[in-house]
Amino acid sequence: MPYSTQSKWHSIEKYDLETLLLKAAKKTTMNASSTIDEEERSKFNHLAQTWWNPEGPMWPLHGLNNFRVEHVIPLLQQHFDLPNTDNPLKDLNILDIGCGGGLMSEALSRLGANVHGIDIAEKNILIARQHAETQGLKIDYDNLEVKDLVASERLYDVVLNLEVMEHVSDLKLFLPQCNELLSKNGITIMSTINRTFKSWLFAIMGAEYILNILPRGTHEWKKFVQPEEVKALCALDNFRVVWEAGVNFNPFTKQFKLTSDMAVNYMLAARRH
Repeated sequence: MPYSTQSKWHSIEKYDLETLLLKAAKKTTMNASSTIDEEERSKFNHLAQTWWNPEGPMWPLHGLNNFRVEHVIPLLQQHFDLPNTDNPLKDLNILDIGCGGGLMSEALSRLGANVHGIDIAEKNILIARQHAETQGLKIDYDNLEVKDLVASERLYDVVLNLEVMEHVSDLKLFLPQCNELLSKNGITIMSTINRTFKSWLFAIMGAEYILNILPRGTHEWKKFVQPEEVKALCALDNFRVVWEAGVNFNPFTKQFKLTSDMAVNYMLAARRH
């Protein structure tokens, strides 16, 4: 069945959470099955205080999050045959991997979903919890990595893997772990950056060094992931891609749009055969 998308979103409010950075954070223990890149964790802990400032270093993610919600929600409505109401995701159990400060988690919670957000950066989780509390939202946040949930045997209707794959240390270990967390009739939605010359030119040189849209060092080109690699790993777990699209960003208008060109940013949705 072809998947299509429409628009729906709630605005994000600015909130100052710098004082949270003084609090102690729970540490995550690593073992042989860990996919944590310690440099990446340190990087995002450092940026944690900026998550809910739409004019700070995370401003591109605010725009990207709005855009993603416009397309993710209709995908979920179509996949689960959900009604078009004010709470279309009511009672849907969703895992938001690499939830950061909670931008996507809060959007989904506002639409009725039961959201579990996890992140390896402990300061991100502190900020996400505090902001959700100020908004009156009940969201389950944990400073965990995916392998910890696999051990718990907890399953979800939806697994979101958004802008995470290009930051892990071992994709071949990480993606199967994510797939294990999906219920029988569930759907996983992924977004990442392709490993092409164009992505190096636009996502790194352009975004980080010329236009200063992102902090320098946010990405490593060698860790970008080609769509074929994602599809091959999914196929090993008997998953098939049911929707895919490129994501184009105009740095002058600060607008995102879907495109057939997947050479830089792209999104995929997959489910079990």
